[in-house]
Amino acid sequence: MGLTTKQVEKLIRDAHPGATADSDGLYLKVGPTGAASWQFRYQIGGKRRMMGLGACSVLTLAEARGKAAEARKLAKQGIDPLEARKAAEIAEKAAVTTFKEAALEYIDAHRASWRNAKHGQQWENTLAQYVYPKFGDKPVSEVSTEDALGALKPIWSDKPETANRVRNRIELVLDAARAKGLATGINPAAWRGHLDKLLPKRSKASRDHHAAMDYRELPAFYKRLTTERDSLSAAALQLTILTACRTSEVLLAEWSEFDLDNRLWMIPGQRMKAAVAHRVPLSDRALALLDSIMRVGKGEGYLFPGSKVGRPLSNMAMTMVLRKLGRGDLTVHGFRSTFRDWAAEETHYPNIVAEQALAHTVGNAVEAAYRRGDLLEKRRALMADWARYCTS
Repeated sequence: MGLTTKQVEKLIRDAHPGATADSDGLYLKVGPTGAASWQFRYQIGGKRRMMGLGACSVLTLAEARGKAAEARKLAKQGIDPLEARKAAEIAEKAAVTTFKEAALEYIDAHRASWRNAKHGQQWENTLAQYVYPKFGDKPVSEVSTEDALGALKPIWSDKPETANRVRNRIELVLDAARAKGLATGINPAAWRGHLDKLLPKRSKASRDHHAAMDYRELPAFYKRLTTERDSLSAAALQLTILTACRTSEVLLAEWSEFDLDNRLWMIPGQRMKAAVAHRVPLSDRALALLDSIMRVGKGEGYLFPGSKVGRPLSNMAMTMVLRKLGRGDLTVHGFRSTFRDWAAEETHYPNIVAEQALAHTVGNAVEAAYRRGDLLEKRRALMADWARYCTS
């Protein structure tokens, strides 16, 4: 004999905590707070399990018996009703979760582990520019190899470095979706054994080198930079050239990183590509430039604050300076190559000193174990000579 509707109403009204059996594993459970719900107890693989069916305010006795009957039927077939319901919920979510939604979830989940905010911004920008217009609104479970190729082919030859990053980001988003059960099968953006059979190898595609200035042209260019462009962006480009640092290292620099008395700029590891702190010796010219920047600014926060409060200059700021000087053919990063070529062609400094100045990882693990210093004083002399050359 099972429960009647009146008995159910009384149990809910009395709100005494406990579980009351109906029939064939169906129970009405009243919690400590008086909330009443339906539960189904069953056994699968020799183990007893409890499955919630819903609140009594939502399901009637007849509806609860119907749901229990469906679950009982699955259990008799050897199918765990809880696992079946979970699979159905995932399939339903997969059908409505778009690639863009999956990508934004991935970015939010990993943002804290990335070294700086710029990396997260690069993820957002590249996906928005190259991927979302192609299949951003498509269910993540339906993204195909053709979709991945549609986003990659237009940039694969012209922008191979960018294209490879985009491919990797698509792959990571889809891998995460698979880990959540939102997609199955081969990852459409996987390279090895998949896209490597459909796209040319990057070594055969045109390389996306950072366009660099011939070092012999640099003194004349630097003079133009200091006389024709008087702006914070131009000052940032001057410091980038004088220190041979990367764009992000300069734009995200804060005054707290500088020890002007000891002529040092100490960049923390979380802002470096190799995740290792880097000491940059400051030449006389670099110190004079910093002094002029400090007189204009407040000497606190970012060296190069942007138009938005609490944000640095845009990473396009120095590129725009190059364009205004008629050198849009160059890249800011290319000045590192200019410095490296000058050091190799015009100086007698050992290769390792120039590589340390560029914060490159040098040598194998054995060499690194014996060479614990960062050659600071030798680099100080090198950067002083470089500054003199730039301003000659």
